[in-house]
Amino acid sequence: MDLAREHGLSTQAIRNYEDAGILPATGRSPHGYRAYAPLHAQALRAFLALVPGHGHQTATSIMQAVNRDATEDALRLIDESHGQLLDDRRTLQAVEAALHDLAPVPQERGDTFIGPLAKRLGIRPATLRKWERAGLVRPRRDPQTGYRVYSAADVRDARLAHQLRRGGYLLEQIAPLIAQVRSAGGVAPLESTLHGWQARLSARSRAMLTGAAALEAYLSYRPAPPEGGPTAPA
Repeated sequence: MDLAREHGLSTQAIRNYEDAGILPATGRSPHGYRAYAPLHAQALRAFLALVPGHGHQTATSIMQAVNRDATEDALRLIDESHGQLLDDRRTLQAVEAALHDLAPVPQERGDTFIGPLAKRLGIRPATLRKWERAGLVRPRRDPQTGYRVYSAADVRDARLAHQLRRGGYLLEQIAPLIAQVRSAGGVAPLESTLHGWQARLSARSRAMLTGAAALEAYLSYRPAPPEGGPTAPA
């Protein structure tokens, strides 16, 4: 099948795409074979171009909407995907800003207790205890008094959590970053991670542009929907 060979796919994959609604329905030959037309080639190109920027599931939903003449639904899905990308960019910017303000913590700096640390950050001790339950800070306990003891690394984690919280991020959003800081051995090794994150966002943004061009070509190629638009679901 030429349609499959063009993209290095199996004929079964093409059939699966049609069955899933990614490709429009085909006609059948007198012998029952599926008859694919240039319209199906355009649809396949659009889908494959949408996947890198939007992901397989969203790209599938977009194509399904287009093929049932629900173009507005498809455009809404695209807008939502762009909104998620913008949120990801804002998160990256917040992380970069927070890390930029964190000077390396000298190893010789002494330990501190919950009261002085809370006062330094301008928060209540109860907030630090809440962060501890969420895994953002992991102070050890003094074996004699049972008091929480915050090391230099704990102070770093608390400062980072404090800045991200002020940026509006939830504890469950902050926890993975704190874990990454710990596994990297501090803030400095995360620079390459942040560069990689930025590169992935840029690649996704450009992939969305490519996908948009391919989808526009498919929309222009498709016949006009029947008058009155798609039938509303029951």
